[in-house]
Amino acid sequence: MGKRVESPSSINTFKQCKRKYYFQYLEKLPTSPSIHLVRGNIAHSVLEDFYDIDLSKTNEQNYEATFRGAIQQLLVHQWKQYGDRLNELKLTADQEKFYFEETMMMLMNWTNQFITVFSATIKEKSLSVQDVFVHLTPVREQEYRSEKHSVRGFIDAIHYYGDEVHIVDYKTNARFDIKESIMLQLGIYSLMYQEKHGKIPEKVGIHFLRNKLKMMKVDEELVKNAEREIELIHAHTSITENKSDYTRTITPLCKWRTGQCDFYETCKPHG
Repeated sequence: MGKRVESPSSINTFKQCKRKYYFQYLEKLPTSPSIHLVRGNIAHSVLEDFYDIDLSKTNEQNYEATFRGAIQQLLVHQWKQYGDRLNELKLTADQEKFYFEETMMMLMNWTNQFITVFSATIKEKSLSVQDVFVHLTPVREQEYRSEKHSVRGFIDAIHYYGDEVHIVDYKTNARFDIKESIMLQLGIYSLMYQEKHGKIPEKVGIHFLRNKLKMMKVDEELVKNAEREIELIHAHTSITENKSDYTRTITPLCKWRTGQCDFYETCKPHG
């Protein structure tokens, strides 16, 4: 039995509950659609497309209005593009309006922060609006794969500032703390980047779209911890696919006030 190709999501699922990992990645049971997942995909698509907007008529007097208008138009467009998936959620009109407006708020928050950086860069470098935009445009939605560690993932944005590399992931989370699962994700990204380019990024971080960008320096321990977690999951999954070997971890994440694990009825953690 060979190594499975894992991802930050599958590894964090394994750490949270091995039985949940078994149902999702080995038995491949269907998962329920979620407004939070769909809305997250929409926000990511908007931010990816933002850097392709036409700035041929944009100057130092109108770039703020251009950026804000572009984000609004992109969200409307992507919301329509995801119409079928939104319809599957069977939201009421009021619910859909709430999530649309909340997503707009997040993206406008990101745009205002982008404008702050953009304005400072124009003053510092004395470049045109178009040149500054190119300077600030990251490599987007890039797939990375480690053959050595058998892991893969998509990095939302890679920024190059001179000799420094900064990796950023976008989150629509309500909480703004870089918890253990996020640290592992960023460590795996750093590990994959190092394998492909021969150096670790200087910084990694999360842009919490409800709040702000939080960055941290990459050190050897972050990368080593990612290696350890990858090795641990491969050591388990490469020798067994028996359900009994994937134990349940019963926590409040099994069932909470407003929802439950996708596999709650199958798993029956509470009998």
